[in-house]
Amino acid sequence: MNETTAPMEGISLSIEEILADTEYGLGLTLLAGEQGLKNRVFSSRIQKPGLALAGYTEHLHPKRIQVLGNTEISYLDQGDERVATESIRKLCSFPISCFIITKGLMPPHYVCDLAEASGIPVLNTHHQSSTFISLITKFLEERLLPTTHLHGVLVDVMGVGILLTGKSGIGKSECALDLVIRGHRLVADDMVYIKKKMPAALVGQSEEAIQHLMEIRGLGIINIKDLYGVSSIREKKIIDLQLELVEWDPAHEYDRLGVDDRKMTILGIDIPHICIPVRPGRNLGSIIEVAARNFLLKGMGYHSARDFQERLMARMEFRPLGDEVE
Repeated sequence: MNETTAPMEGISLSIEEILADTEYGLGLTLLAGEQGLKNRVFSSRIQKPGLALAGYTEHLHPKRIQVLGNTEISYLDQGDERVATESIRKLCSFPISCFIITKGLMPPHYVCDLAEASGIPVLNTHHQSSTFISLITKFLEERLLPTTHLHGVLVDVMGVGILLTGKSGIGKSECALDLVIRGHRLVADDMVYIKKKMPAALVGQSEEAIQHLMEIRGLGIINIKDLYGVSSIREKKIIDLQLELVEWDPAHEYDRLGVDDRKMTILGIDIPHICIPVRPGRNLGSIIEVAARNFLLKGMGYHSARDFQERLMARMEFRPLGDEVE
């Protein structure tokens, strides 16, 4: 199976949202350009303008956050003010998202004046340049990651993040409840919010409004955290394996060996996909536990189905002629 879910388009942040951050400790204050706080940032990469302050803008990336540190501010303070003013004027003619000045330094007055006139916010932080660049990069990478929503249930089984999918009413939530009773952990029920974690991982979590909640037909909404304690839930989990629950069809030929590994693609990342037929009498909780154990075993380099196939082929290849049973 090769299914692709579409990410949310146009992921971006306004300078206003960056200025309001308290979680990452960016420590930003606004110096000028309040009318530009709606400017958007689309990339997690930042730039130090460097030679652009001297008028060389060939490799300027205006839509990135421009960070001015001690070197840039010293250059502006000690250089010819007329030349520097013209350079800043030229720089502000580009669609700069914002300037951020580190180390608590104050820029020359013409920087704020020209930025204000061009609608470019000028922010200040007390952090050293290296520290701030690390913080803002982590902040932007987290907030600008591709995301999507998927109907399903996400559980942590023996440390393996298993995404249960299937049509409504197939029994995903009941299966997850059985796993919780067995000592495993619920991450999200009904709607899984998935975020791409670079370079190649998918992190799933629940929407805040339905966190720790589960819908069981006939019972209604139950709170897993309240019923089974904090050890029965977790906030987020990397998705390692996708299990699709389907109704048993006697006419369909299901995979009985598991030699070929199938994949599902979410946000451009492939994850293993297994199709599990559902019928009365099948203990899905046990099957999912075995799937988790088998996934861990494959991660250690042992593939049971392929090992069986290789032994079978070797036996057929070296069996002596005339050894048939009459």
